[in-house]
Amino acid sequence: MRRMITILITVLLAACSSGDDGAVAECSIEGQKQFVLDSMREWYFWNDLLPAEVDTSQFATPGDLLEFLKTFSPIGSDGLPVDTSFSFITTAAADDARFSQGEFEGYGIVLRYIAADRIQLAKVFANGPAGAGGLERGHEILSLNGRTIADIVAAEGVSALLETSPVTFEMRRLDGSEFEVSVTRGTVTIDPVPQRRIIDAGGGRNIGYLELASFILPAEPAMEAVFDEFNEAGVNDVIIDLRYNGGGLVSTSNLLGDYLGGEVAENLIFSKTLFNANRSAENDSIEFFGRLMNSMSLSRLVAITASGTASASELVINGMEPHVETVLVGSDTFGKPVGQVGLEFCGDLLRVVAFETVNADDVGRYFDGLPVDCAAGDDLSIPVGAVNDPNLIAAETYLATGACPVVEGPPQAQAARIGGSEALPQVDRRGPPAREFLRAF
Repeated sequence: MRRMITILITVLLAACSSGDDGAVAECSIEGQKQFVLDSMREWYFWNDLLPAEVDTSQFATPGDLLEFLKTFSPIGSDGLPVDTSFSFITTAAADDARFSQGEFEGYGIVLRYIAADRIQLAKVFANGPAGAGGLERGHEILSLNGRTIADIVAAEGVSALLETSPVTFEMRRLDGSEFEVSVTRGTVTIDPVPQRRIIDAGGGRNIGYLELASFILPAEPAMEAVFDEFNEAGVNDVIIDLRYNGGGLVSTSNLLGDYLGGEVAENLIFSKTLFNANRSAENDSIEFFGRLMNSMSLSRLVAITASGTASASELVINGMEPHVETVLVGSDTFGKPVGQVGLEFCGDLLRVVAFETVNADDVGRYFDGLPVDCAAGDDLSIPVGAVNDPNLIAAETYLATGACPVVEGPPQAQAARIGGSEALPQVDRRGPPAREFLRAF
């Protein structure tokens, strides 16, 4: 079967070029709003739920119109439309930089909410402005530009403030000491494979550990090197750390599927891609391609997951489950069993949810996330993948014993503490904190 190029199929629309008066009219605000409406009616996975009549003049911008149309997506178990953050508008240049080059403009941080008005840093990109400013995983944000988190949340929101630059961060370290630093937004380069290693499990058995940060094109040569090493070491069990991987390109997730299952499930279905009735000719079945030199003879797959695990990450987990023993360690995933196409207009790009993915057993629609098998807390005082990382310990324990380790109390009871603060609660999966945790700023 043919293979989808990306989770984000890019369709170039010449109507928004500036070659003549008609094209200029198309790129007026009204023309752009009409483009968004027409595209949603054609491509949106839930286009049958959109209202028959929409007065585009009632919306100031194409983005405002898109936010309105997204409210007609199905209501999830939390009582909110499932498409609160999946469809969006960005610039074509920023989109290409992120997925083709692994670059984005920002501070280089991933947030975790301790409470509605308290934020901890779950991840800091080492080569980003925040890392250069001394911010680290586990640090708590006390204020931004002299304003409390509660004040910012009640006003424009933390995500909006972090779109400005520079920002003065007042921080508390894990030891309780505090510091202040002004940080200016800049280019952050994503390291798609921050770490990988072979774990000696004893008795001549080796486990491959891989932290995969994002499904972007630069991940592909890195994965080739990883699986060369795994095969050379005779690895049959793999631990893949996806706790902060919010997704990316379907083509890259397909490639990972081939490395993991290409030998044991060759020519069997990895995933199915299903569009709306208008675009059903695009439906496709993706099969495992087993002729890669370094496809594995995989026995067991353990995925370390969290509420930041989404989209292409979930696709890989769901696609592997019918074919090999697949276990989730950590906490439930985010829940994004759908993907976007990219429609370019007037220098911008509309990323609209256009398809869902299901596995060989037709399992999909996990909008509440994929459930964890072995609960483990993400202790932000411990580096990801360290020997004392509770998630890695749980994964290794399962592979050694076939059972989950005993957890005393709920998973969040193992989470990091800052200056004697309470353990981290679970965040609302689809409210603003969950979206901000999923996003790198």
